[in-house]
Amino acid sequence: MSKEYLNELFGLDGQVAVVIGGAGVLGGALCEGILRAGAHVVVADLTEEGCQRRVEELKRFGPQASYCTVNVTSRESIEHLLAEALKVKGRVEILVNCAGVNAGSTFLEATDADWDRVMTINLKAVFQASQIFARHMVEAGGGAILNIGSVTSHLPLSRVFAYSASKAGVVNLTKNIAREFGKQGVRCNAICPGFFPAEQNRRLLDQERIDNIMRHTPMARFGEPEELIGAALLLLSPKAGRFITGATVNVDGGFTAAWF
Repeated sequence: MSKEYLNELFGLDGQVAVVIGGAGVLGGALCEGILRAGAHVVVADLTEEGCQRRVEELKRFGPQASYCTVNVTSRESIEHLLAEALKVKGRVEILVNCAGVNAGSTFLEATDADWDRVMTINLKAVFQASQIFARHMVEAGGGAILNIGSVTSHLPLSRVFAYSASKAGVVNLTKNIAREFGKQGVRCNAICPGFFPAEQNRRLLDQERIDNIMRHTPMARFGEPEELIGAALLLLSPKAGRFITGATVNVDGGFTAAWF
């Protein structure tokens, strides 16, 4: 009985979820959690190799996974992604915006090229994908959008100026999308992960920076990718999360809760 109740509360049976950035470390964990909750997952990322690898990994948990390559710097590519995802069953209920890049430097060393690249992929792409998919969701009668912010959405960090600004923008945009579509059945929320070492940020984590992070994290460790899944299922579930929109959930080991 308890399993049936949990599935009723958090299950995503029969839904189609598009995960942009699904070939990445955090995106991959979200793909797994969403698929195991019952949804068909469309893995969307830049390279076919990365997408295929993720789909193969997901086959351990079920057959309901496919992929479509996408270049998030192109509106036409995102529109193509929606068109391909609609071929699964004619409707997409879930969009996860998880693509992201970083650029590390001091403020005076930061370049226009770095700034533009980070803003385009981390913020503009979220705007464009949310706009394209929200239009479909409104027409279809509802849906859920999940954006990935960061602890830097709240506390800007040194050496990642563009990243911090872009992630602050993601949280602000999330609230605006939630307000825009609140009466039309489309919910929009954000998860703000703490420090989850991955390819894009590992090179920025020298020992001094790691020590500072640990001192500032009450749980005194890095996060594991699968630790994002619970929050994601809550925010995406049409039942458990049905009255949650415009929310930001920090999954950060307490990093934003205290200052030491």
